[in-house]
Amino acid sequence: MAVDVSSYKGLIFDMDGTLIDTMPSHLLAWKQTAEEFNFPFDAEWIHSLGGMPTQKVALLLNERYHIDINPQKVAEMKTGLFAGLIEDANIINCTYDVLKQFYGQKKLAIGTGSNQQNALRLLEHNNLLPLLDTVVTAADVKNHKPNPDTFLLAAEKLGLLPSECVVFEDTEIGRQAALSAGMACIMVVNGQLVA
Repeated sequence: MAVDVSSYKGLIFDMDGTLIDTMPSHLLAWKQTAEEFNFPFDAEWIHSLGGMPTQKVALLLNERYHIDINPQKVAEMKTGLFAGLIEDANIINCTYDVLKQFYGQKKLAIGTGSNQQNALRLLEHNNLLPLLDTVVTAADVKNHKPNPDTFLLAAEKLGLLPSECVVFEDTEIGRQAALSAGMACIMVVNGQLVA
């Protein structure tokens, strides 16, 4: 489905599951981490938290399962495992086509909950970095999705008002963040754009 973004000056893309299909790799890294730390692995629940930094997901694991795992150690292991899977992730065509179409015409940004090192490696590996005006990662904000800070900072770095930007997202958490930022949101569902 073609979407009309003509009224916006800036396009802000979530990365994982929106621009790059990293969710299978994230889920595999979480599954391996769950086995190592002996906590339940619920792929659907983990997927629903897409866009949230790994350490925050680890904190939620303690709440959800009434366990006492060290969030930092869990996050370090999961992040390390995921780093080894970066080359397995492929571009998602529906959003990549939009990015290419408006390169040089509109300002383009990434607003991701991924850690900075993995985000930059992923973008570089998929030759996306040169197309972008700015990248905002988990390291750049205190309040992550579903809070609006990631997208507000991306708009600020682009020199645009929130109302001048549209966000591309694949999770409800990300959609909430975009709407809280005062931005329109186009969803990526099963490799298709849904306005």
